[in-house]
Amino acid sequence: MTNLTTLSEHACFGGMVSFHEHYSSACDAGMRFAAYVPPQAAEASVPVLYYLAGLTTTEETFMTKGGAQRLASEHGLMLLTPDTSPRGLGLPGEDDDYDFGTGAGFYLDATAEPYSRHYNMATYVTRELPQLVAEHFPTSGTAGIFGHSMGGHGALTLALKNPDLYASVSAFAPVCAPTRAPWGKKAFSGYLGPDERPWRKHDASELVRRLPFADGRNILVDQGTADEFLEEQLYPDVFEKACREAGQPLTLRRHEGYDHGYYFISTFMEDHIRHHAQALAG
Repeated sequence: MTNLTTLSEHACFGGMVSFHEHYSSACDAGMRFAAYVPPQAAEASVPVLYYLAGLTTTEETFMTKGGAQRLASEHGLMLLTPDTSPRGLGLPGEDDDYDFGTGAGFYLDATAEPYSRHYNMATYVTRELPQLVAEHFPTSGTAGIFGHSMGGHGALTLALKNPDLYASVSAFAPVCAPTRAPWGKKAFSGYLGPDERPWRKHDASELVRRLPFADGRNILVDQGTADEFLEEQLYPDVFEKACREAGQPLTLRRHEGYDHGYYFISTFMEDHIRHHAQALAG
């Protein structure tokens, strides 16, 4: 069994929020994550809903700002949110900018040195973390995934690549076409190298054309129209067009006046929890 250190625990809506750290073999580094275990877990195992956070955030951000615990308690869902990257490795350029390196793992496995040894967030999220959760938490094994911005990119791409791992997917203001966006171009250049062809494997708008869900499940995406990153970084219209051409069901909702932050996320959190609960209950 993997060693797990519990840093703190906090009673919340009849359940428990807890923060943990452990050594990750995928990242060859210490990693942290947070969990919310609902009260129903005292009687039976429950589904787990993974949340992938955005640039500059940590495993704490969603638990303190997302407003999801009451809803997860009502629906009997465990919430699991990992940190957004390994930290403190001393790699060149790791801490130079907010959108690359620390806090900016982009939920992929790096192939370019020196990041390929440690920045393997895709393997961590899809393989190592679920195994750890199964060992230490009362989960039924059924899972969904959602996220915000960089984490929305991660949720979409990991769900499309791993349809058997996740029964549901949604996103808040995701980076929908990172091969076109400055954030994506910078991250992909550093983690994957200058050849742009492999980048497409990590672009939701490219992936959905090849890998729409065979079971016809719906993707839920919420986007604020006052989002300061909408035009330059996010490209929801590109994803919408790709889904339409691929026959992938998509609910893309545009909300007047909402920006990119957690006031927006918390406003529509209930819809996302219900979206996942409906799928995971089955």
